[in-house]
Amino acid sequence: MKIQDRINNNESFLVANDDQFLGKLTLNRYDSESISNQYGNFGNKYSSTSILNKYSPYGSKYSSLSPYNQYTSTPPIIYLRGRKYGFLTTNKYVGLNRLDPDQLFDWMKQNQLNY
Repeated sequence: MKIQDRINNNESFLVANDDQFLGKLTLNRYDSESISNQYGNFGNKYSSTSILNKYSPYGSKYSSLSPYNQYTSTPPIIYLRGRKYGFLTTNKYVGLNRLDPDQLFDWMKQNQLNY
């Protein structure tokens, strides 16, 4: 599914700065596209498209595309219900709406992303 389709469907999700889809922001661990699904492509710590993989371009603390690189100016973008919310990053100097990746699951609970 294209990013624009996800926006039109009011989905909550992550997108890397290179336009790679990084998963739905939902606490539903059975959704194959959820970052909460430890067996899916986006919640699996061994997947190349997961922010939870410390060795992938999207999870490494050395990659400019990763939320864990404290110096990146190109972290993943958070979409909340089809609208750009801000950035997922440990870089304290990026954007007004910045979310630390270690707080992501609590943030999803606060925003009731259970679907």
